[in-house]
Amino acid sequence: MKLAGEAPETLDAIVITHEHTDHIHGLAVTARKLGIPVYLTEGTHRAWMRWISPRRQMTYAQWLERCRKEAAERQAEAEAGLCEAGGEAEEAESEVAAAGADSVMEPAAPAKDPTWLPSVEYFQAGQAFQIGDIAVSPFTIPHDAADPVGFVFRAEGVRMAVATDLGYVPPNVKAQLKGVDLLLLESNHDLEMLRDGPYPWSVKQRVLSRVGHLSNEAAADFLENQYDGQAAYVILAHLSESNNLPELARVAAERALNGRASLLANRLLLAAQHEPLSSIYL
Repeated sequence: MKLAGEAPETLDAIVITHEHTDHIHGLAVTARKLGIPVYLTEGTHRAWMRWISPRRQMTYAQWLERCRKEAAERQAEAEAGLCEAGGEAEEAESEVAAAGADSVMEPAAPAKDPTWLPSVEYFQAGQAFQIGDIAVSPFTIPHDAADPVGFVFRAEGVRMAVATDLGYVPPNVKAQLKGVDLLLLESNHDLEMLRDGPYPWSVKQRVLSRVGHLSNEAAADFLENQYDGQAAYVILAHLSESNNLPELARVAAERALNGRASLLANRLLLAAQHEPLSSIYL
């Protein structure tokens, strides 16, 4: 944000698409530091909490043994407390008297909870909500997450769509991407680079699946055959560093756009991971 000339302190809220690490890492730190609410689905919130506070698996016998130990420790603490209660009470009274009437005892700081957020607001896909003067329309996307969504943002008569992390473009997404002024669309990988690349075969299968990621070819097919061409800008995003090249993504999309005269007015941009795009004015 600072590279783009924007101050993080001006943020009113954070909206989350899904709980995968590359989309949600650092969420708690950012929300706490800025003191702002986080908008996400209940399913995404639960999945994030499970991820950020992993629990060790144990057998039933181990669980019983742990329960016995905890019960024994509580019993020992209770018995010790009864023996010391008289002396502690007298000592506490002396400390209060010495401190004076104006002194206030501060409560101990609570244990750190990695899942604590200043404020959580749930939304549901298909139900629009408002943050300040921005209307937000979340829509379901096919991805291997708990409850993943894309967004259409509308403000001052301008509509902007964010559609990344989807294995294909289903009818509900096609409907949401109509009539937008700016379209940010995933063009994640080149099929040949992915097949010959360094990922394990299981990960390659996941990326190629219908709950994985859009390839350059799939994004181009959507632009050529199913996109209404209304956006002034089309931004290709979520490009893989291991399985894609910006030039390959650009060529595939340009061929799709050049194949339809109605799309020639669309300006094509590519989003990079480590630097912001120049500001777009509509």
